[in-house]
Amino acid sequence: MRKPTSFLFSMLVPAFLWAQEAPKPYGALPSERQLRWHEMETYCLIHYTPTTFQNKEWGFGDADPAIFNPKNFDAGQIAAAAAAGGFKGLISVAKHHDGFCLWPTATTAYGVKSSPWKNGKGDMVKEFMEAAHRHGMKFGVYLSAWDRNDTRYGTPAYADAYRAQLTELMSNYGELFTSWHDGANGGDGYYGGKNEKRIIDRSTYYAWHEKTWPIVREKQPMAVIFSDVGPDMRWVGNEHGFAEETSWATFTPKGIDGRPPVPGDSDYTQSPTGTRHGTHWIPAECDVPQRPGWFYHADQDARVKTPNQLFEIYMKSVGRGANMNLGLAPMPDGYLHANDVKSLKAFGKKLHETFKTNLAQGASVKVSNLRAQSARFDGSRILDDDRYSYYAPDDDVHAPELEITLDGAQEFDLIRLRENIKLGQRLDSVVIETKQDGDWKRLVSATSIGANRLIKLDKPVRATQLKIRLFAPVAPTLSDFGLFKEFDEPFSFDTQETERTPLSNEDFVVKTANGLPKSVDGNADTWESLSTFDAGVLFELKQPVAAIGYLPRQDGKKDGIALKYEIASSQDGKIWTLVKAGEFSNIQANPIEQVISFDGPVRSKFLRFVPKETVGKTFSVASFRLFK
Repeated sequence: MRKPTSFLFSMLVPAFLWAQEAPKPYGALPSERQLRWHEMETYCLIHYTPTTFQNKEWGFGDADPAIFNPKNFDAGQIAAAAAAGGFKGLISVAKHHDGFCLWPTATTAYGVKSSPWKNGKGDMVKEFMEAAHRHGMKFGVYLSAWDRNDTRYGTPAYADAYRAQLTELMSNYGELFTSWHDGANGGDGYYGGKNEKRIIDRSTYYAWHEKTWPIVREKQPMAVIFSDVGPDMRWVGNEHGFAEETSWATFTPKGIDGRPPVPGDSDYTQSPTGTRHGTHWIPAECDVPQRPGWFYHADQDARVKTPNQLFEIYMKSVGRGANMNLGLAPMPDGYLHANDVKSLKAFGKKLHETFKTNLAQGASVKVSNLRAQSARFDGSRILDDDRYSYYAPDDDVHAPELEITLDGAQEFDLIRLRENIKLGQRLDSVVIETKQDGDWKRLVSATSIGANRLIKLDKPVRATQLKIRLFAPVAPTLSDFGLFKEFDEPFSFDTQETERTPLSNEDFVVKTANGLPKSVDGNADTWESLSTFDAGVLFELKQPVAAIGYLPRQDGKKDGIALKYEIASSQDGKIWTLVKAGEFSNIQANPIEQVISFDGPVRSKFLRFVPKETVGKTFSVASFRLFK
């Protein structure tokens, strides 16, 4: 019996020592589902409800289900366009704030089963799921907690119904990669015809931690949960698609008044940057619409993001350790506009051509220190295209250097770095140098490497030798180094839409206060503020006006942003006729120009814009534009 025992012991000891050579994990660590999420990098979010047919950003909840009847709904066309863009997943907005359910739920009649689409027998969530899988993408769902249609909203009965809806979605649509929950909870709504404002206690109403999120964990254990600050990934804090230059995957969530953070009840002031040495692994997600708004609007057909604009978002989201979530907006007929499709395809080509060839391949790597002199951790590991094999020095070496000699001189303008995040986010910073005329010259530096770091150089560089200097509080674990040349080619849309023509400043006069000069100076970075605004902003017109544009302040602050408006016209400044009234949906998160089109040209002498509700007690405006 001794010989087999001795043989087994001789096999176990090397394996034990092999495992012991690895660096100990450092700080907060990603879960397995978070690792799979990081590997995806990009996915799309599809907004399509009766709100699309109403030409709104947020539905009020009062739309007749009869309007939801797309003539040519084509989930395959939408999924194919996303796949051509290189996106790895689709998220269906199964229910937005208007409360309309895209699947035949048992919890409410307000949804596809009450619409004429497919005679009430359709299931749009299922069609999106099947189309995603056909095109090799993962699938997820978005379920709005706020419901502006449901008469039960604000009562315990609605919270129960919401959990029942979540259970249906988690149970009937295969494996999901995400369950997405935003922070919009409570406010004005239809509520079964009540037409009132309802406010709930966001920290307790949904019992997120106790009852709601456990449904996801039980039914879909590999689905990452999105909300303001976790639990699996956090909102980056804007809808431009950009993470901060330094953006840590680690984060210390802070609830309000000491309560655990939940959607709409969170302090996410540090969300853009994360928290160095944070208590949890909660990386950022950068959500951004392909158009200015999340829902389709025909007057935005000329404002679809170009491939280069999408690539900039990719660089500042995925390239800063976050993921990119691009909003797609089908037209009322049920498919994407040609401009959206063409831009997605060209973006996918740009991604593929840019990153298909790593110019560092074939290089030799010399390291200043090698962990345990083991080939398992040598410098070649950063060139093997494996996120989880890595170079590492000994435990007491926190600032090692790697000298890279390329296979001949190479010209590049993009650098990629990654850490083995299974062992935590260890690197504080990296400095990269090139050898010029026999001396090392600093080229670029970066912080917060994490799952992915893409560095865009100001101009292409040609080099044969580079040095990577790593700085960390523990032994770093660098897993990837790449050099690339950005691919670019001319791009234009096949169908160019005619944009509205703005009036010149000579065509109208602002009669309010001192004329609010910063609101008409054409500079988005300047803004005016009024502490008294009940009388609104008065324009004296010298020619007819067909629309007005309101641009909120662009400095990142929200004070004074208009949430609701009323526009009226008058010939004498005394008797006023209402022209338009409404809300600026989602304007705080996405502070783009809000263009209000009139039913016909206003030919009166005066036009009055009244902010009926604002953030705080003031009214602020970066720009007003009047259009012909």
